[in-house]
Amino acid sequence: MRRTLIAAALALACGPLLAAESAWITVGDDAWRLIAAEAADARLLSSREVAVDVPAVRGSAALVRAVDRVHAVEIDADWLPRLSVRVHEALRRCGGFVRHDSPAEALAELHRLQGRVEAALAPSYAIDDAAEVNASLPLTQDSRILATIQRLSDFQNRLYDSSHGVAASDWLAGEWRGIVAGRSWMKVSQVRHFGWPQKSVKLVIQGSGPNAAETVVLGAHLDSTAGSGSSEVRAPGADDDASGVAALTEVVRVFAERNYRPQRTIELIAYAAEEAGLRGSQQIAKRYQRAGKPVVGVLQLDMTAFQGDATDLWIFTDYTNAAQNQFVADLAAAYLPLLGVGYDRCGYGCSDHASWTGRGFAASFPFEASFAHSNHAIHTANDTTATFGNQALHALKFTQLALAYAVELGSD
Repeated sequence: MRRTLIAAALALACGPLLAAESAWITVGDDAWRLIAAEAADARLLSSREVAVDVPAVRGSAALVRAVDRVHAVEIDADWLPRLSVRVHEALRRCGGFVRHDSPAEALAELHRLQGRVEAALAPSYAIDDAAEVNASLPLTQDSRILATIQRLSDFQNRLYDSSHGVAASDWLAGEWRGIVAGRSWMKVSQVRHFGWPQKSVKLVIQGSGPNAAETVVLGAHLDSTAGSGSSEVRAPGADDDASGVAALTEVVRVFAERNYRPQRTIELIAYAAEEAGLRGSQQIAKRYQRAGKPVVGVLQLDMTAFQGDATDLWIFTDYTNAAQNQFVADLAAAYLPLLGVGYDRCGYGCSDHASWTGRGFAASFPFEASFAHSNHAIHTANDTTATFGNQALHALKFTQLALAYAVELGSD
């Protein structure tokens, strides 16, 4: 009897600790079908039809209206790493889900998407700062980009909840601080997040014009994954997304070398926890929205080093801003005229641009290849520089595009 009472007391005491932790996510229809087939305890909260613009033919700039179905789901948090693996295996893409802090936030995301939230600010997309762009582009170096990719790949992994991910954030913050040292208008900080230890890294280049309060954001994600929650798994993440972070780092270096002072404020952010459901960018975009921060544009660089098509730059048209996408294409035509531009779709929640789009900010996502021909080694131990020939010539194109974007939109 005494043993029975002790066992019952232990069960009552430990039960809550052993209970599964719920997570609330929004997912596209294809990812939801995977969940419904394999995660018996998942609970569908609501669904909405969302209008998106997609190429009439892959590669074409001619767009047609299509309808996606997006779902809000409650799921065991422990199942999310498997969802990431299954999306990669079955759908051959990254992400596919967005994690929210509550069921109310997941449902609010559906509401915003169904309403086709448009960007609150509509800046001029005139290309009129050629002197600064043309002076800066020749300073970018593919060898430096490759060196940064390799240094980030040398971490065992950059998992958002591991000591390696924390160390990668600390290293990058130190690297950026060293680059901008002595320039009072350039400041580096690490952004703390609720729920995990890895910090996002942010560099602010303070604007000097009358619209200095307006902000241009360039982002990439710092974390990596190889489909396992183990802190010791090998996940170099060279293409996904050391390549994007390296591009930002090279933009920072060139701006520092030129002592560049924009009119609008420019922020470069290496997000934590993208692979866990865009969590870092979700928290940052939510903070900016609630604070009423005037963000005039967001550019996401996620996978830039693997050239899977003859066409160089691919612009994803779904869950992005059409006017800004045209601006990105115009920048390529003006400053990188030898490069071809194609158009494709990547589905719901495929990278951090989705966090900004869902909050009413204009976001664009230029990508390394068409969706079907992107790097299939991502999310494995084989995502190393070898997959793109141990060189960064393709990544250089996106670095130069990002630099032109920052200067032209930052010039007010």
